[in-house]
Amino acid sequence: MFETLEAKICFYGMTASELISLIPKSAFEELGAETKVDYQVKKLRGEVIFKLILFSMLGREKLSLRVMEGFLKSASFKAFMHHRSPDSKFNSIRDRICTINADYFEKLFELIFSIYNKELKEEKALSKADSTYVALSAKLFAQGMDNGWDKSKRYVKYSIGVKGSLPASVKVYTDQSYVSEELALPELINDADYLKEGIVVFDRGVQSRSAFDKFTGDKKWFICRANPNIRCTVTKQGKVPAKPKDATVTISSDENGYLINKKEQKTKHTYRVIKAVIDQTKEPICFVSNLMKQNAYVIAEWYKQRWEIEVFIKFIKQHLNVSHLVNRTENGMKVMIYMTMIVAILLIAYKKANKIKGYKIAKLKFEIELENDIMKEIVILCGGDPAKAAHLWNSG
Repeated sequence: MFETLEAKICFYGMTASELISLIPKSAFEELGAETKVDYQVKKLRGEVIFKLILFSMLGREKLSLRVMEGFLKSASFKAFMHHRSPDSKFNSIRDRICTINADYFEKLFELIFSIYNKELKEEKALSKADSTYVALSAKLFAQGMDNGWDKSKRYVKYSIGVKGSLPASVKVYTDQSYVSEELALPELINDADYLKEGIVVFDRGVQSRSAFDKFTGDKKWFICRANPNIRCTVTKQGKVPAKPKDATVTISSDENGYLINKKEQKTKHTYRVIKAVIDQTKEPICFVSNLMKQNAYVIAEWYKQRWEIEVFIKFIKQHLNVSHLVNRTENGMKVMIYMTMIVAILLIAYKKANKIKGYKIAKLKFEIELENDIMKEIVILCGGDPAKAAHLWNSG
């Protein structure tokens, strides 16, 4: 459906502008038509809102409607938009974010993930799933979740799936029932088409035997942590393999069997229950998986990669300010979290393409490169030649 520039550009060493150019220009028009995002809208069209939020997130640590209004009027944003930037007030931006079809941003996020997932050659990478919360004053956000003890706060829950190094899915929850990971994470995993025949790792928040059976029936392979006292009707004792030199746990048993729930009911499928001890702390640890043939130490190593999603969540909270809600309507929160995930994809891809270690430095270099390219555009518009000042554009 969409064409990319993958045949023209070598991924490694790509600039900020080259990375952004991988997003097909036709996507905005085609997805706009599909979602009817611009029906009876003349000024703040879907592409304008997308690029305004993207530009504003990159340009400021703390995003606000006033910031977006300022950028909308700026020469730099007008150059970024190739002179197609309308003038509008912050309240119009607010109203548009409240009502614009969030499906448009979700589909853009899914498309952009698929492009960069392929560019990074992570189509078969391990996936990780987890949730995080954003707290707001109950006076400002009465419709949020109650955590049960601090009545002055309400919470928004974001459940996130990361495939390889990139965010691949996200859901926004404000309903009280989704405080339980037994509802939130299974819904995220069940709705994720990219997990079909893939492997997802998550922590002990999901222990529902029915959830495990649905994952298995849908051919979504998982590894999770469980209570060491988990109840299992053993059908087969597996042989514990030799311990690799770099292993950080010592496996004591590897059993196949049916899991038992609180109602004394057995699961439909058999599962792997692997028990071990963490070498450093001597703490017992237990893994449950529907991967029946992999080496037990490989499963333990794959579970260890779950920490990568915690690093990702820390990144979006520290550097993309996900804890600050620009809009507190459900639609607005969806728009903003999809845009946060898109910006995260761009920055992570840039970080990897240019072999930069830290997220903070990667974001700074990305912003500088984008700013330099915009300045070049303005110089050309003024009849100048950017090549005459080539030394100024080196962000080194």
